[in-house]
Amino acid sequence: MKPYLLPALALALALLPGLAQAACYASYKAKQDNPLKLHFGVAELSDAQCSKDAAAKALQPRLAKDGWILLTIVAMIPEDKLGEVKDSAGNYFLRY
Repeated sequence: MKPYLLPALALALALLPGLAQAACYASYKAKQDNPLKLHFGVAELSDAQCSKDAAAKALQPRLAKDGWILLTIVAMIPEDKLGEVKDSAGNYFLRY
């Protein structure tokens, strides 16, 4: 084996777990009752949850822990577009 291949192999193996943990992002709307409160947020999800249906199933219990009810998944957001929605999400940017 060539001596330069071992460090390259080690680097490739170190990066594999990161690739398996790839994330996606969903924007959503949620509410609380009594009194009525609404919020728009952005949540990070696993790569396996990168559809609106899967995102909704993953977010419902996260939001419910704080008394929020998921109304809708607005959109799936590519990582390079997160800056465009950060201000709109405010305190709910990557909170859930």
